[in-house]
Amino acid sequence: MSTELKNIFTPIKINTMEVRNRAVMPAMATGYGNPDSTVSDRLIAYLARRAKGGTGLIITEVCAIDPRGKGFGAEIGAWDDKFIPGLNKLADAVHAEGARIALQLHHAGRETFEGIAGAKPEAPSPIPSAVLNQACEQMSVDRIRTLVAAYASAAERAKKAGFDAVEVHGAHGYLPCQFLSPFSNARDDEYGGSDENRARFLLEIVAAVRESVGPDFAVIVRISGDEAIRKGFDLNFSKWLAPKLVGAGADAIHVSVGVYSTPGNLSIASMDTEEGFNLFRARTIKETVKVPVIGVGRIHDPRLGEQALARGDADMISFGRQHLTDPDFLNKAREGRHDDIRRCIACNQGCIERLMFEFKSATCVFNPDCGNEYKGEVQKAPDPKKVWIVGAGPAGVSAAMYAAKRGHNIEIFESGKEPGGQLLSASMPPHKEGLKQWFAWARKQLEAAGIRIQRGMNVTPEMIAQGRPDFVILAAGASPLVPAIPGIDGQSVVEARDVLLGKAQVAAPVAILGAGYVGMETADYLAAKGIPSVIIEMKQFPPVNAFTAHGYWLNKRIKEVGGRIELNSTVQRIEEKSVVFRRADGSEQTEPAATVILALGARPNNVLESYLKESNIPHSTVGDAKTPRRFIEAIHEGARAGREI
Repeated sequence: MSTELKNIFTPIKINTMEVRNRAVMPAMATGYGNPDSTVSDRLIAYLARRAKGGTGLIITEVCAIDPRGKGFGAEIGAWDDKFIPGLNKLADAVHAEGARIALQLHHAGRETFEGIAGAKPEAPSPIPSAVLNQACEQMSVDRIRTLVAAYASAAERAKKAGFDAVEVHGAHGYLPCQFLSPFSNARDDEYGGSDENRARFLLEIVAAVRESVGPDFAVIVRISGDEAIRKGFDLNFSKWLAPKLVGAGADAIHVSVGVYSTPGNLSIASMDTEEGFNLFRARTIKETVKVPVIGVGRIHDPRLGEQALARGDADMISFGRQHLTDPDFLNKAREGRHDDIRRCIACNQGCIERLMFEFKSATCVFNPDCGNEYKGEVQKAPDPKKVWIVGAGPAGVSAAMYAAKRGHNIEIFESGKEPGGQLLSASMPPHKEGLKQWFAWARKQLEAAGIRIQRGMNVTPEMIAQGRPDFVILAAGASPLVPAIPGIDGQSVVEARDVLLGKAQVAAPVAILGAGYVGMETADYLAAKGIPSVIIEMKQFPPVNAFTAHGYWLNKRIKEVGGRIELNSTVQRIEEKSVVFRRADGSEQTEPAATVILALGARPNNVLESYLKESNIPHSTVGDAKTPRRFIEAIHEGARAGREI
């Protein structure tokens, strides 16, 4: 075992529950439950795989204690005895891999939709969610007491199902947190008005849960140490609350931060936020209680967790999204193989934002196996083939890794001097360096498989005819789109990619055409150098909005240096020192611009596709070569193509 991680791999007890190490997989919603809220084989395989990777304690995703408290359609439930058999299978699967498991008890309150909850969302007060803006109904005292009992009954079912602990979810703006906060609780009865009254609901839940499970069963409470929002409660309130939670029966406190409407979504912090940014709140709570405290907040490196434990910031460390990206990261760290860890970069693209904004089940951009564990391991092909991969960007490299797992003979051809494709420029804006880490990891996997990238090679039909591959994967990426705008070929006009790669000089003032991620991140890149940009966008609404965490920080940083976005505006022409665009009302605006940067989209590089079709050569087109999109589509399509050969 690596001696540098002696703290993190030290066992710990929560009440009578013995945990093999200090690493926690916190609750993260996946959407893997069955439509009837029972536990699915998919969820079991996913969590068992994380337990196999070496973590000590797994906390399930949210589990509804009442059908009206469901936050999303596939949320698992514990409001009836019918859920016990499935929960038992889940607990047994995690135990078989040596980990402990806790069931997270959840009620969304106002943070849900009527179509999901089956009735109007309920809350302490009839104040709609600041994010979802759904009308909600104020709970009666009788309803409050009913739900307190429901938490207790759900905890008892968890114990019967073989779980080692429960976690009461009192954080992130869900129902107990809504009661705690003046931001959402305007009651004037015994459940509102004062700190004591606003805390009453959560304290009653904890006490009822403790009574239902007995004195020896572990009860964890997750709180937001600070809501980090105007009119919300702060860390001083949580310092006051934590000892009372322990007095009510809590055996451990899990200290998160934020609610749904906290600017920048700190509850699931993006790459724009410093790693370990929330640990000081855990330390503050730890100073007020004598039970274990769990720290969380963008902690992806076991060495960072080790440092936090050594400092006394917390007693246990939650590694959230890192469990999605690399389920084996703890075992690798134990063996000292830190460079072999595939690291989460906190992009949120495949997990929480996919779940919340696309209404799809969660996965990971960089780990196509996440959520597909139930399908089994990649199997060797019975008849290994000669596979050519055209393009060594994210899609091509991903395809190569999975085709290699199948045992095929792989050759990769890259037309450029350096592999990486769009990733080379995409990793240059602030806080995007993590993309390089993934690509370096991926190249190590190729090297270990004996696969070499041939650079400066433009694959032609003649090469294919001579080389006679059995299968071709087209992953040649995309080229910038250059529309027919008068003046677009002027000397002051440059491509966004060239700016990010340092191939083009930029003089202020700057106009950027296109407010998608390429345009916005180029503006952010320039903002870091103190250069503001005017971004001109045809669409009526921002393509990169502030609802996503990364989008929030992008917009904030661009505005801080004086940048702005002109929406609903169509570029008419580019002049020597300006850009002329037309607003929606028909008026023309002339914007000074010594440099005009193009970020107007891309067109796929798929010229070989017609030849392959005409020649009846089996092939697959993936990533931007199919149609320009995001890294998640490129990496996952590449993986699927490689796996299916």
